[in-house]
Amino acid sequence: MVVAASTVSDSPKTSSTASSAETERWGLHSQFTTITQQKNNFNAPYYGQNSLLNTTQGGGANSYTFSATAFLGIRLGDHAEFYYNPEVFQGAPFNSELIGLGGFQNGELQKGAFTHPVYYTARAFLRQSFNLGGARQSVESSANQLAGEIDTNRVVVSFGKFATLDFFDLNNYSHDPKTQFQNFALFSMGAYSYAADTKGYTYGAVVEWYQDAWITKAARLALPTVPNTANLDYTLHKDFIDQIELTHQHTIAGQSGALRALYYQQYAYMARFENAMALGLQNHTTPDMTSVRQSAQRAWGYGLNMEQALTHDVGIFARWSWNTGNTETQTVDISRSLSGGVSVKGARWSRPSDTLGIGFAQNAIAGSQISYLQRGGMASFIGDGALSYKPERIFETYYSAKVYKDLYLTADFQRIENPAYNASRGPVHVIGVRGHLEM
Repeated sequence: MVVAASTVSDSPKTSSTASSAETERWGLHSQFTTITQQKNNFNAPYYGQNSLLNTTQGGGANSYTFSATAFLGIRLGDHAEFYYNPEVFQGAPFNSELIGLGGFQNGELQKGAFTHPVYYTARAFLRQSFNLGGARQSVESSANQLAGEIDTNRVVVSFGKFATLDFFDLNNYSHDPKTQFQNFALFSMGAYSYAADTKGYTYGAVVEWYQDAWITKAARLALPTVPNTANLDYTLHKDFIDQIELTHQHTIAGQSGALRALYYQQYAYMARFENAMALGLQNHTTPDMTSVRQSAQRAWGYGLNMEQALTHDVGIFARWSWNTGNTETQTVDISRSLSGGVSVKGARWSRPSDTLGIGFAQNAIAGSQISYLQRGGMASFIGDGALSYKPERIFETYYSAKVYKDLYLTADFQRIENPAYNASRGPVHVIGVRGHLEM
């Protein structure tokens, strides 16, 4: 479930002059990211099919990922653009499977092990803008953004293949696992069950309306025909998510900030935990959600997202997210999540391009999933065979250092208490090193 860097921003990169940007006809950018992580031999008196294994149980191998992406863009007209992103990925999670945690430690991870590089199309989408007036703003050339001028008030329509998080749940201080926090519960709203195939991408349409300090976004996005698989429902009328997000940008004491509120509904082929438990009791077997999947199942959720600059070099962020939690997940096994943290640039110690980040998250699951796991059931990514339930708690800190031009090296540490909501296991300590290059 790779989560690529956000390529669409509420506040596009602007140039220093108000209306002097040369219109870019085409653009080419690229990124390269590698992450290596090792965990401790944490306490684990027992384990099940979907458990994160410690070293004694055979789970001592490192987790690693490598991704390389090209961002190609071409201007089709005055306000129309096309973007294409080929991508190469190689890597493996702990255990060679993405299991054993609510908030996974590396947002670059995919749902499987790829010991040899795999190539695929990450994004291929059209973007059409409709200017509505207001001040003219110059934007710089960057990944999936052509340099030129835009109206501050505008409507933007995007259609094709992309990542949900390219548009939704943006946050300047915690949104990109390639450069910022790496844990799923910190770089995004943990309980946001967003649309994604096994590589983290989806298909559909997004409409964005920018009006002064307000931004409204709405989308219909494709879900996999079977949860957590590669095949998306390209019809957009059987397995899909409808969602809307409202953003207000503001200034407090001369420092910028933003508040975002998101609501979404899923309609998909999914299983309900209560149905799995009922069938298990009837047949005197361990409940199995894969045996009770049905079409046209509905789930919904919401999220709140805040960012605020305190000074030019210090910013804070916080998120709260919730979903019904009574169906199997489309992303990770989290039904409630509260997270927050601080990001500090290194200007105070003469390293203005460096970043220190400190973040916390607490994840929980709904009562029906707790009962299902306590009866020995296996969820999409978790299941120890038994459960002594407690919320999962995550601490993450990282230091990103600019070592040469656009090359950054990062040291990252995470402590995960009650992994997969099981007080009988953990805490898990994860130490990681990340390299990131942009061109």
